[in-house]
Amino acid sequence: MADIAKLEKLAKLVRYYILYITTKAASGHATSGLSAVELMTALFFKYLKYDLENPDNLNNDRVIFSKGHASPLLYPLYYAAGAITEDDLEDYRQLHSTLEGHPNSRFKYVDVATGSLGQGLSVGFGMALASKLFNRGRYKIYVLMGDNEVAEGSVWETMNVATYYDNTTCKIDNLVGILDVNRLGQSGETMFGWKVDEYKKRAEAFGWLTKIIDGHNFGEIFKAFEWVESQTKPALIIAKTVKGKGVSFLENKEGWHGKPLSKEEFERAVAELGKVDKSGRGEIAKPPDSHLKSSTRSNTNYSSSKVEKFQPYKLGEMVATRKAYGSGLTKLGLARKDVVCLDADVKNSTYTERFKEKIPERFLDMFIAEQNMVGTALGLSARGMIPFVSTFATFFTRAFDQIRMTAYSRGNVKFMGSHAGVSIGEDGPSQMGLEDISLFRAVFGSVVLNPSDAVSCEKLVFEAANHQGIVYIRTARPATPVIYEISQDFKIGGSKIVRSSKDDKLTIVACGVVLIEALKAADQLVKKNINARVIDAYSIKPIDESTLKSAAKETKVIITIEDHYPEGGLGDAVLSALANEKVEVHKLSVSKMPMSGKSQELLDYEGISSKAIVKKVLEILYSPC
Repeated sequence: MADIAKLEKLAKLVRYYILYITTKAASGHATSGLSAVELMTALFFKYLKYDLENPDNLNNDRVIFSKGHASPLLYPLYYAAGAITEDDLEDYRQLHSTLEGHPNSRFKYVDVATGSLGQGLSVGFGMALASKLFNRGRYKIYVLMGDNEVAEGSVWETMNVATYYDNTTCKIDNLVGILDVNRLGQSGETMFGWKVDEYKKRAEAFGWLTKIIDGHNFGEIFKAFEWVESQTKPALIIAKTVKGKGVSFLENKEGWHGKPLSKEEFERAVAELGKVDKSGRGEIAKPPDSHLKSSTRSNTNYSSSKVEKFQPYKLGEMVATRKAYGSGLTKLGLARKDVVCLDADVKNSTYTERFKEKIPERFLDMFIAEQNMVGTALGLSARGMIPFVSTFATFFTRAFDQIRMTAYSRGNVKFMGSHAGVSIGEDGPSQMGLEDISLFRAVFGSVVLNPSDAVSCEKLVFEAANHQGIVYIRTARPATPVIYEISQDFKIGGSKIVRSSKDDKLTIVACGVVLIEALKAADQLVKKNINARVIDAYSIKPIDESTLKSAAKETKVIITIEDHYPEGGLGDAVLSALANEKVEVHKLSVSKMPMSGKSQELLDYEGISSKAIVKKVLEILYSPC
């Protein structure tokens, strides 16, 4: 009873500040926070183990507000714990404040950005795996979800794979979902309203343990969290709550989602709360071994000289870059214990099966569920692992939201997309990655790499691991000739001039499969007494502006070639780099609706083959003005 009385006082304090900070900011989702006050107050001040002075403690429990719009609840909890001040709360939603409208890792007690709904459980699963498989601490992960967000398929992707791993690989007894069933969404009632049995049936169908409670009854909440402690499988607490709880004119009322109170309404609401003890504080218990620290930042760089000898590729040898990726990633994984490979049931196409064969304990098959795969990778990254996520380039479009949220979370995740472009051949357009460069270029802070041969691909895998942040590596299905010596280095932001002379008439800029087409074209042009410079722009973002600008000044004409749609690809990256230069730029790219066919046929059809390049060069140089 003493615990309940203390928590009731803290809950009233938290409720007051939910109302206060949203009214002061004149924005925010007060009612969404009010419904989960008792749940989170009990968790924070009775069951959570977290060292507030050491957020990097390996054994800290993790709390993820998947319903990130409930941030007005999150920050007052840390205020009630004495971790932040009232001045901090005053700045809620203000420019430069770390207390943003939806939480992200600028706030030191938050691991990942949330608020794009349906993603928190995937991240929590990744954290659970980091603990269970990779010894990244001993902790529980609590994921607060709204009832409306579980309409998202990514939630059920996670529920599905979590019990698969629980049954086959390790006990996922440290992942706890907390479902806040407050009945109301943004614009009306949720799919099941207060029919909590519907959520129970669905979760149990995926093998999760469930417990239904009154989310405002501390006695029932205590029993639920104590029940969780004894479970050996993923567990979901299904809490029936009232949106706007604690304020009569807000409780279970539509039209208040994301709507702040006026000053007069705030005064009415506070009067209903009664006397609030603003001096009251709760204590969050520390975990065992509180001296332990973890970091998601690595200070160690690894190059080919530190690992087993690189594949002895021979010049001219035909090797697909996707195959070289598998080889390079395996060598990287053998050198670094923090590298983990995730694959979406295409390991025999991405060649990550090599990683699985050599390092099975750090290979995770995520099956055909790309949204959960990316969210899981973010969770692993947040606990200090370096995840490499591999699938066909085109299937990353399914998970673009998770990818962009990885950027806002400052995630250290590497992506590899194979089967890029029409060069894949007969499988047809559904399998062709033709938007991927544009997609990843648009992600904040990303790096986009498109190696053209096996040597550059393997070396760029190591560069990706050394880089802090999101890196995308684009690989191809068909084999291409090795054009670089093993001794060559490849850096993010670099390029290679693979053909040049003092008499160059123009410059061809390409990467990937079509770089080989550009080299063929250059050889054919020499026979016509036309010298063409060829640049391998393997780093598309950041692009090597210096080399491009020099070429622009010296040759005056640039042609870009890419096995990608014209929007947002290599051509646009080159145009951006040369925006202030006096240079003529022409783009060759995939401009017709793709279809099935032989690889070379499709390159010809789309006008990005050597034949098309030669034709374009002759047109530029000899067409009448």
